[in-house]
Amino acid sequence: MVPSSRLSEHDTILRYYRSLLARYGPQNWWPAQSRFEVVVGAYLTQNTNWSNVEKAMANLRRGRALSLSAMRDLKLSRLQQLIRPSGYFRQKALRLKTFIRYLDTRYSGSLDRLFSQPTAQLRAELLALNGVGPETADSILLYAGNHPVFVVDAYTRRILERHGVVSPKTSYEEIRALIEQAITSAAPELLRVPQRGIDPRHPASRMSRMARHELAQHYNELHALIVRAGNSFCRSAPQCEGCPLKDFLPQSSRATTGVAAPSYLQHP
Repeated sequence: MVPSSRLSEHDTILRYYRSLLARYGPQNWWPAQSRFEVVVGAYLTQNTNWSNVEKAMANLRRGRALSLSAMRDLKLSRLQQLIRPSGYFRQKALRLKTFIRYLDTRYSGSLDRLFSQPTAQLRAELLALNGVGPETADSILLYAGNHPVFVVDAYTRRILERHGVVSPKTSYEEIRALIEQAITSAAPELLRVPQRGIDPRHPASRMSRMARHELAQHYNELHALIVRAGNSFCRSAPQCEGCPLKDFLPQSSRATTGVAAPSYLQHP
């Protein structure tokens, strides 16, 4: 049973999802060829943009270092050199080595064993690792491990704050719970979205084509679509014209648009 105070917020999240998916279609995220590549990308994307991560990933591929066995044997200095384009390369290299030691020590180097653990237990273990915050842990769980958790990033918070759904004081866990509850509470037909066109941000990859649990797939698509809209429109200086979420802005944020807010976002 969804509390009455959450009904409008859940409805809002579902409308965002349907509008974004209808506009862009599936985004082929995460663009990677293996689970370990996703893990590496989750670390490298900390405090940088994806274009810088792609440069570091290209270096790792050319250096034949983008596998668990290769990175395990790679000297720390060499790893730092390869991932330098991602920024904070010394910290990130140490964190990747820490993850590999954790995987080797606790799960005998097996990603199958790692991702077979219960979600809550595995999330707690990942969060205990040096340099792993909620966004990194949830990215690893969702995109590499097929665990049904939603990833809250800066774009998610910015869009929801600007739309009046959350406040600056709303925590990461509260936003994650809000979105997960919205998706899990929806009837299946509410999640079937008529797609007018397909405009993926990335080409399909082995990981983006991987079969996923239904909830995990919805969390995957919604997060990727939010990143797409955030990167294109909801920047530090918002560029709302053309954004598929423009019509959902609350009245206070739409004073210059001349468009009334949707009735379900208007407050009595």
